[in-house]
Amino acid sequence: MTKAAELAKMGEVLTNSQIGGRRNIVINCAMQVAQRATSATGVGSGFAYPTLDRYKIVPSTSGRATMTQTADGPSGFANCLKLECTTADTSIAATEYFILRQSFEGQDLQSLKKGTSDAEKVTVSFYVKGNASATYTCELDDADNTRHNSQEFSVTTNWTRVILTFVGDTTGAFDDDNARSLNLDFWLHAGSNFTGGTHTDNVWHTTDNQRVGDSQSSFFDSTDRTFFITGIQMEVGSQATPFEHRSFGEELALCQRYFQQWTQEASGFSTNNYAAVGDAVMHGSTLPFMQYVHPTVLRATPAITFNGNFAANISGSDYAISSLLINTSTPYVTSFYGTTGAAGAGNAGYMRAANDGDASIFFNSEL
Repeated sequence: MTKAAELAKMGEVLTNSQIGGRRNIVINCAMQVAQRATSATGVGSGFAYPTLDRYKIVPSTSGRATMTQTADGPSGFANCLKLECTTADTSIAATEYFILRQSFEGQDLQSLKKGTSDAEKVTVSFYVKGNASATYTCELDDADNTRHNSQEFSVTTNWTRVILTFVGDTTGAFDDDNARSLNLDFWLHAGSNFTGGTHTDNVWHTTDNQRVGDSQSSFFDSTDRTFFITGIQMEVGSQATPFEHRSFGEELALCQRYFQQWTQEASGFSTNNYAAVGDAVMHGSTLPFMQYVHPTVLRATPAITFNGNFAANISGSDYAISSLLINTSTPYVTSFYGTTGAAGAGNAGYMRAANDGDASIFFNSEL
């Protein structure tokens, strides 16, 4: 083999036959973006995205944790996701679980060729550590076809890169749409409904009690327990390539497909009185009508919520907004009403944060 052929072969191996382009399917893989918050307590009381974008907590447990974006990581990583047990749960009921999850749209997974005779292998890699040795389970969970493939992995007190290659699945294709088709799950706590069967690593199956590894630890076995993870990469093929770093701007835009927020800082103004969300026109005497153009196209029509104090400034006077209601919405633009006191039909003005630097509006289009 010539030297040129050797180099070409080496390039093919290192990039899983995908020269150039983006390999990593995971979003916010280096834990850079935390639009909602950098820290949250009481994690485990319900399904939620507490802090870092695209990382959902899926719980059924009396255990509780604090979740943070933490300035820690192996060489080359400034941040990680940290979970710290604050309330233990040592009496594990059969139905219990605690999962750290990222979900993916079916239209972004077609390269896996799932459900075909030439289904591709998938390699998941990540950096992980804890306060003590532990064993947890990483799972590919096919939400379209209710099929699962999981493998155990070990945690030590030092940062370690875990590499897990999953066999291709010739059964059950992913839907080609913008709905949830696959979950990448990290099982940190599980009851016998998920651990009671005989687990075999790296086999696609449909049996719930074989989803979690036989040596599974419980994150909630002690309030000393911690779990750190960063550098998550999921790519087509049997090789784990070097971690694919992306710019913060690109990562933020990828996250904003699923969640966006308006804040005073985002408005570009530092004075509360001038932190305008947008123009408003009164529809009736108590409903200021507004439009918000999304900086990135959302995955689907969003839900809208807000916190803090907002007002509609109509003809120079402020009218406190008590609720926000969607009028019409698309992934591009959301039109909504605020409920206020009487301000006069047809009058114009703008909506602003009412002397509240922490006021926010949330547009949620998560899977």
